[in-house]
Amino acid sequence: MLSWTSPALRPLPALDVPLRLHDTRTGRIAPIIPLTPGTARLYVCGITPYDSTHLGHAATYHAADLMRRALQDTGLEVEMAQNITDVDDPLLERADRDGVDWRELAASQVELFTSDMEQLRILAPETYRSVSEAMDSIIAVVQTLHERGRAYPVEAPDAEGPDWYLDLSVDGVLGDVSGWSEEQMLEVFAERGGDPDREGKRGRFDPLLWRAERAGEPAWEAGALGRGRPGWHVECVCIAEDALGLPFDIQAGGSDLVFPHHDLSAAHSVALGRPFATSYVHSGMVAHEGEKMSKSLGNLVFVHRLVRDGVDPMAIRLVLMAHHYRSDWEWSAQELELALERLESYRRAAQRGGHHPGTVHALRTALRDDLDTATALEALDAWAAQRPAPQDAPEDAPGDVPAAVDALFGITLA
Repeated sequence: MLSWTSPALRPLPALDVPLRLHDTRTGRIAPIIPLTPGTARLYVCGITPYDSTHLGHAATYHAADLMRRALQDTGLEVEMAQNITDVDDPLLERADRDGVDWRELAASQVELFTSDMEQLRILAPETYRSVSEAMDSIIAVVQTLHERGRAYPVEAPDAEGPDWYLDLSVDGVLGDVSGWSEEQMLEVFAERGGDPDREGKRGRFDPLLWRAERAGEPAWEAGALGRGRPGWHVECVCIAEDALGLPFDIQAGGSDLVFPHHDLSAAHSVALGRPFATSYVHSGMVAHEGEKMSKSLGNLVFVHRLVRDGVDPMAIRLVLMAHHYRSDWEWSAQELELALERLESYRRAAQRGGHHPGTVHALRTALRDDLDTATALEALDAWAAQRPAPQDAPEDAPGDVPAAVDALFGITLA
């Protein structure tokens, strides 16, 4: 799968101070120390391409982009991978509803998504792979889990053969990422793709590993497991392993993926005999009209529509920066108005001449502190108002504020 074209990245001279991020699993903010010296490996969960990019998506990929830029600013190389869930129930249901081939629907929405990422100047991942492209690897992993005795069949009356589930009881890792109780898990499991009450399952939270072929659904041959398609969670294990190797440094995504997706992805990896990610970093949810922005509710604010209506994509990034990446917040016209005012003031300041080492140092310090973009904006507001606060910047610190804003935050002030 072709990804989008990255904006030119002109990094500042590296500052050897590590990035600190909040790890969902431990509940602590800690430095990111790569498993492979000199190289950080980052995986961010991608879209299910049955609708275009809304602000909730943008917040997730903006946060991952900031992580990547911050890691590079410390002098690390960064390898990043991202999946596309183009074989999944919501996509197939939407394609059936609209009377289009599921592959055509996926391709059209992926194209729109990549265009949105280019507009927002998000750095493209080195690996950008769809489930359909990774099917050979996924089938190999599913077969390995079956051979290791980790998969069991559940009768599927509407299919030729059984569905196959992963037995979580063998390893006892359920909840390792989320730390949730079973009661908390039950509150969201069904609405997030689980089937806790399905007859024949050994455990309520056992995830679907391989779904037997049904009429009208895409299917692939998987040997002893029969023709079918994979469950949700195994895909990320396969794509991450192929692209980054296991374990890798950072698993990123929205907070709605903590459970079940990231918990159960990790469980699949453990069942294969290896750990998954070292740190789990999650971005908050974006609301609109009083509810979390979601396709099911229809309360979406789309990136491409904002851009079509003349909104500068850099202002969209400033809206996202106004909120800490881990916080939940609500989109409003007032948010956008403030961001547009900020963008105009920053560009006026850049035209006056933007040299101020203290401001650049403040931006780098804020970004390294768990992506504290709100504090970074305060420093930029002061710089634009010609009242920058003094900072104890190193003697040789760079001072070009517009260049720093571009390198660290992906925002061009030209």
